[in-house]
Amino acid sequence: MMKQYVVTRPLYSEDAFADEHEKIHRHHKTVRHHVKQYFTCDLKRAKNAALSLLPFIGWMRIYQLKEWLLSDIVSGVSTGLVAVLQGLAYSLLASLPPWYGLFTAFFPVIIYFFLGTSRHISVGAFPVLSLMVGAVVTRLVPDEGPPVNITGFEGLTSDEQRVMVAASVTFLMGIMQLAMGLLQVGFIVMYLSDTLVSGFTTAAAVHILVSQLKFVLGLVVPGLSGPLSIVYTLEKIFVQIEKTNVCDLVTSILIMVVVFIVKEINDRYKAKLPVPIPIEVIMTVIACGVSYAFNFQEIYKVDVVGRIPVGYESPMAPNMQIFGQTAVEAFPMAIVGFAVAFSVAKVYSVKHDYIIDGNQELIAFGASNIIGAAFKSFAASTALSRSAVQESTGGKTQIAGLLSALIVMVVTLAIGFLLEPLPKSVLGAVVIVNLKGMLMQIREVPYLWRRDRPDCLVWLGTCLASILLGLDLGLAVGLGMELLTVVFRAQFPRCSVLANITGTDIYKDRKDYMTIYEPEGVKIFRIPSPIFFANIDFFRGKLVEAVGFNPLRVLRKRNKALRTIRKLLKKGELQMTSKGLLLTSFGPIEESEDESNMEDLDQPTDFKDLPVQVNWNSELPANIQVPRVDVHSLILDFSAVSFLDISALKGLKAALKELIRVEVEVYIVACDAYILEKLHSCKFFDDEVKSSMFFLTLHDAMLHILEKHPVNSENTKVITTATIHGNQCNGVSSLRSRDKFVHVSN
Repeated sequence: MMKQYVVTRPLYSEDAFADEHEKIHRHHKTVRHHVKQYFTCDLKRAKNAALSLLPFIGWMRIYQLKEWLLSDIVSGVSTGLVAVLQGLAYSLLASLPPWYGLFTAFFPVIIYFFLGTSRHISVGAFPVLSLMVGAVVTRLVPDEGPPVNITGFEGLTSDEQRVMVAASVTFLMGIMQLAMGLLQVGFIVMYLSDTLVSGFTTAAAVHILVSQLKFVLGLVVPGLSGPLSIVYTLEKIFVQIEKTNVCDLVTSILIMVVVFIVKEINDRYKAKLPVPIPIEVIMTVIACGVSYAFNFQEIYKVDVVGRIPVGYESPMAPNMQIFGQTAVEAFPMAIVGFAVAFSVAKVYSVKHDYIIDGNQELIAFGASNIIGAAFKSFAASTALSRSAVQESTGGKTQIAGLLSALIVMVVTLAIGFLLEPLPKSVLGAVVIVNLKGMLMQIREVPYLWRRDRPDCLVWLGTCLASILLGLDLGLAVGLGMELLTVVFRAQFPRCSVLANITGTDIYKDRKDYMTIYEPEGVKIFRIPSPIFFANIDFFRGKLVEAVGFNPLRVLRKRNKALRTIRKLLKKGELQMTSKGLLLTSFGPIEESEDESNMEDLDQPTDFKDLPVQVNWNSELPANIQVPRVDVHSLILDFSAVSFLDISALKGLKAALKELIRVEVEVYIVACDAYILEKLHSCKFFDDEVKSSMFFLTLHDAMLHILEKHPVNSENTKVITTATIHGNQCNGVSSLRSRDKFVHVSN
């Protein structure tokens, strides 16, 4: 049996509700009070600030040594091996010598351990960021031709110049992230929708794929950046395709096939496997051994990683001139790096039930990149595949991240030389095979096209712009398109005319339901968005469309008619009789206009000097034509209106006055308390627009209208018991059935 409820209460307008229910007067804090409170310090605030700035203290206090330590060790070792390999591979994307990727897998991880709030992400190189760094590096220090004239490049080799550029842009990126964190603007990531990020990362995957083709094919292709760089790169690859190194190509294909198959096995049987098979590490070790045994570098002219220096290099100050050259690229890098890391961290925080702080994450990554850049690492974020390894192998906290950094340190200080014979084509193959997830995001396009075409256009626009114009400009284009969709959705909302669902106090779009009740002369109009300067004209246009007439035009016609009637009465050509006004002259009637009084046409109709009040819906004398107004009441549903600005207030008041002056009673329902308060403070109400037009709910307003304009006594009785049955009404009412109107009478 269907559950039912019955509510009996008075009919409430906003004024009546305020009179009956006393409201608590809240004292709003001033700006001065907020500033004073912000800078006030006590022991509790100092403790909370310390815990907020150093989140590791919080989880270290609850660390379960016996239960978590072994899992963290296993996870740290597994993640460390992957981090070594990805560090080397992603250095190629950044157009840097491979061993600098080991620095990126070490220094930022150590800093994040102390400052980060996520317990599961693996900090280090991220392919999209690495590619963005590479674009800056190749722009300032191209493969062909002299570098940009920058003080500090003197006496440095090409690789050293590139390292300086990468470290400086990373340092600047870190400063931006740290500044945003200190200014508490972590919410900025909300402007990057999932759709935009998906399109952007898919385009980045295409760039990464193209950039690795030269390693897979064993070709010498200069790094290019800027608009259409991907087209020029492909052109250079295909021009010399016949020079492909067969050994590199065969090795790459073999690596990709094996890694792909084993990764699919890992995904399919992840519930049964205690630890995912580290196939990239295994294949790298095998490739290193085979390359060393068969001397690939000498015999087959294979490009290998080469010498890996032992130990860490001395710190380096960033170059201020490079800051000026790279500021435009550094900002999107800061946003993308944080957005990706925060998105991954959020997934694991929900899964493992703990809280992450967006602002603290900005501080953590900012500090990680600043200190990492001082030690010549490049931009760090997180990679989904590496974080998945850290979490899926049992990692509980950032102890696993710390241990992965120790594995990287061991490689850097002791066994890095074992990786020297590793072909760069193997690293390229590993990078390409890990692009599967990002490239497969293209499958979202058909779904988005069917479900949300504006979002689909954002995805396609971001992806195509990022592919053709470069990642930095592509991100800007995507953001612009995303903001445009927001503007258009707010500026052109889907307004609707509502009607009552028969037998309930529920009101829905009249186009969507079969049997609905619509009282004669009543219109219910709903706008599902804020009303502001950009959409107030659209709102007024839709309102005119909903009521079926232009109130300003009707008002002007009525006032013109009154002028004509007054002139006819004054001339004696119109007389008052028992049947009303009667025309006594049958000559042509000229309608003249006094142009100096045109503004009077917009004023309320004035009958004070006429012997009778004119019924505008009846036949008028002298063939005077005035549009009929069949609506006596209009309800505006403001339940979805979250704010009004000053322009909207003025436009709304003008629209209400026009309706009131043509004798349409206007009611506004479900208005937010903040908006009501603003209307009072802005002197919105006057002799025409009154606060009594505001009602608590739509049904309250409807009951009030039906009491004021009853169809008949039986109908009113049915309505006031909160039940509307068109087929039970005596007299005449309107019951609308889908695709037809039924006129019901007793």
